Amino acid sequence: MKIMHLLPALSSGGVEQVVLELCEGLSSYGVECLVVSAGGRMVPQIEKTGARHFTHPLEKKRLRLLAEVFSLAKLFRAEQPDIVHVHSRIPGWVAYLAEKILPRTQRPVIVSSFHGVYSVNQYSRIMTRGAAVIAVSRFIRQHILTNYPATDPSLIHVIPNSIDTSSYYLGYRPDAKWIESWKRAFPELEGKFVLCLPARITFWKGQEMIAPIIRNLRDRGIPAHALIVGETKRGKERYRHKLEKLYADASIDQHVSWLGHRNDLRDIMCIADVVLSLSLDPESFGKTSLEALALGCSLAGFDHGGVGEQLEEYLPEGRIRVGDAAAMADLLAQWYRTPCKPIKPVGSPYLREDMIRAHLDLYRSLL
Repeated sequence: MKIMHLLPALSSGGVEQVVLELCEGLSSYGVECLVVSAGGRMVPQIEKTGARHFTHPLEKKRLRLLAEVFSLAKLFRAEQPDIVHVHSRIPGWVAYLAEKILPRTQRPVIVSSFHGVYSVNQYSRIMTRGAAVIAVSRFIRQHILTNYPATDPSLIHVIPNSIDTSSYYLGYRPDAKWIESWKRAFPELEGKFVLCLPARITFWKGQEMIAPIIRNLRDRGIPAHALIVGETKRGKERYRHKLEKLYADASIDQHVSWLGHRNDLRDIMCIADVVLSLSLDPESFGKTSLEALALGCSLAGFDHGGVGEQLEEYLPEGRIRVGDAAAMADLLAQWYRTPCKPIKPVGSPYLREDMIRAHLDLYRSLL
């Protein structure tokens, strides 16, 4: 079996990670994986799995994408993939148009993964036009059915994203060398109530909520300190400056640490007292929140989307009404006195092997 994955780029992010995991897992079953994207720092990781990468500029809405339609059709003809799996809207459109150029006998089966809560319009509808549509959570399945009612429900398959239980499991702790290095780098955290918000810097991820939450806790005498772990991508610098001013105006700037992109997020979540999910728009899945729960971390999050589903199953006490900073502060104050942990280990259907097998079974059924 030959599977071709299409996505905008391979820089960083949840979609990119899923494609990497699929290439790793499917190759162990003898599946040949091809990946088409504009490239990025994750290309060596993709190629290390045995997959081949083809560079095509699928990340921008530009007229030159029309040329990519013919270029991709040529690639389809040369490689003859059994299935083309699209992971984003622009690649979805290019693949859909490229397929139409080929004779019917040479057309691959197209599968799409609904990784996000896309804006509802004709442009996004392309993600419902495959032979099968993968929803990464029950929430996304309902989102598709509500906003694209013409979609046949039988074509929608819920396959949650996964976690690697060899890396994320109850009882994992950072090693002594990492902890020593961390304490040297952040001595100001000694004795603090540490809150970790892992999220890239963008308005809907909820970093603005940190100001009223930290202010509320400190007014109660709780030594709260927030760690914001996530990169500021190009074009988001102005929003970063807005947040810095907001924190300064609330007199909490000295109680916030900006860590940027980190490769040791797992360890940081483990040493934090609470991991937060403050997204104001619903997360389609919430991979980082699930990893936190798998580690046994206390997780407090707004009760919607994929994160709400996870909290309902593993830590119901951690659910807070969306945007309610006062209620979030009340819960954190309670957990400062009496910590609260997940009620059970994270298991199926969120395990890596579950995700790989579900994709493999779907591909086979379509062929």
